[in-house]
Amino acid sequence: MADSNALVSVTLDGTPMQVPQGTTIMEAAERLGVRIPRLCYHPDLSLAGSCRVCLVEVEGMSFFMASCSVHVWDGMVVRTSSPEIRRARRDVVELLLDNHPRDCQTCERDGRCELQNLAYSMGIRERLYEGQRKRHAIEASSSAVVRDSEKCVLCGRCVRVCAEVQGVYNLSQQGRGFHTIVTPAHQANMDDSVCIQCGQCINVCPTAAFLEKWNTSQVWKALADPELHVVVQTAPSIRAALGESFGLPPGTPCTGKMVQALRLLGFDRVFDTDLGADLTILEESHELLTRLDGEAPLPMITSCSPGWISFMERFYPHLIPHASTCRSPMTMLSVLAKTYYADKMGLDPSRIYMVAVMPCVAKKYEAQRPEHREQDGTPYTDAVITTRELAWMINCYGIDLPKLSEGEFDAPLGLASGAGDIFGITGGVMEATLRTAAERLTGKPADRLDFTEVRAVQGVRETYVALGKHHLHVGVANGLSAAKYLLDRVSDTEAPFHILEIMACPGGCCGGGGQPYPPRGFHVLDPALLRLRGQALYDVDRAKSLRRSHENPAVQEIYRSLLGEIGSEKAHHLLHTRYQAQLPRGIK
Repeated sequence: MADSNALVSVTLDGTPMQVPQGTTIMEAAERLGVRIPRLCYHPDLSLAGSCRVCLVEVEGMSFFMASCSVHVWDGMVVRTSSPEIRRARRDVVELLLDNHPRDCQTCERDGRCELQNLAYSMGIRERLYEGQRKRHAIEASSSAVVRDSEKCVLCGRCVRVCAEVQGVYNLSQQGRGFHTIVTPAHQANMDDSVCIQCGQCINVCPTAAFLEKWNTSQVWKALADPELHVVVQTAPSIRAALGESFGLPPGTPCTGKMVQALRLLGFDRVFDTDLGADLTILEESHELLTRLDGEAPLPMITSCSPGWISFMERFYPHLIPHASTCRSPMTMLSVLAKTYYADKMGLDPSRIYMVAVMPCVAKKYEAQRPEHREQDGTPYTDAVITTRELAWMINCYGIDLPKLSEGEFDAPLGLASGAGDIFGITGGVMEATLRTAAERLTGKPADRLDFTEVRAVQGVRETYVALGKHHLHVGVANGLSAAKYLLDRVSDTEAPFHILEIMACPGGCCGGGGQPYPPRGFHVLDPALLRLRGQALYDVDRAKSLRRSHENPAVQEIYRSLLGEIGSEKAHHLLHTRYQAQLPRGIK
């Protein structure tokens, strides 16, 4: 077995250096300050070495070697740049380009495409090879994820993130040679597969072979219709990430500027999904108490993440009775907009057009689910756009977001507690629930607000939380591969948990499939980037005087005038739902 503490001596571009045994050539070069071009490589995924863009010359070897997957050895002499190496890399990229669509200026990834950036940095200014090019129709059956195989460079990142990070294993490379394609099994459509619509394939794709299904055209049309009252709600993690699209440092909260931008876009009202999160906490805490009294099975599993719900319905349908029956905060707020708000303002609910800005591609899928529609089939949430789509709309209007003044959310669905803000980071739903459950279990305010033991989750966090005479066994999973560990233990009745929080994406909503592509110096799935976004939400929470969901006066008024008691029949009708086992087919 290799000694992990052993150092090996290498010479890289004429510079002697020592690096730990097991270091790749690419990692050694990074230590020296040399960035070797790459395409298939991703620091949080397994090594593929398939694209050959990262070729280097190793003394004594008769061929160039892939720097991402070759470990250094003692005495190795490496050249990362020479006319021959640069020519070889150019040849690889030129061949990729000549089998690629010529629509860069109209592509959604223009300016943020890794293949485009490689071509620019290598000085490729023309296409040299003519001939047959792969042709595939765009596959847009899904309500959330669009697949354009003509833009695929077969890097395999999507395959690896789907398997290694999400544990879904929906994608693979099928076919041979020129006809190789990334697709679900049997080349099925995305909606006829086990895809959970999380969008992580979109995040890691270096080109635009995977994209979210854009809904901006529907939103523009609604905003231009004088007969519609167009309202918008924004999820907590949007305010922690939107600024990155406008040059603000990661981790910069931009709540007020975001609200002001939405007003400039023409929305009639700007509401806060965090209020829906507060409602979720009240209903979820009540549900937890009833389960502790034996009225339903334990553990209770949170149900705010539509990607996780889809995952459960496909892979763990026997655990559906454990899932909280609460709708997500997005759907709760949409329901209230077309009931409580419509009645309060004297508006015809059919004239209210609800737009949700979400970090999560799967929210598009959630909005179309039949259980989240009115009796006549009208969805409670009419359109869902991602953080990326909102950033494009703001840019389209020429709005300079960093220079905007600070706006405020509109009443009566705009006041939210700090507990609602932290919904956007892994562990936040658990912490917000504990803040309210503590008071309901003990009959007095909790002696603390910060449950730091469920924060900063990497993989799985399992702990006990003392609330009066109760010692709750809680678990938090960061991403679905981590969730499998907890779910398998629940399935085997190995661990008597009381409550589990599961979010589909690493980092929770902060790492959602619709968040901005990472700024320079970061990468998709980067723990450092996710921590900065999460810390922004903790900062927003800490700055508020209102930090417990049940103390929110706007929520209290909703119960007084519409819902009655927490957990009432009316609350169940409007704020709860049910789930069922799903075959690998889409919503028809």
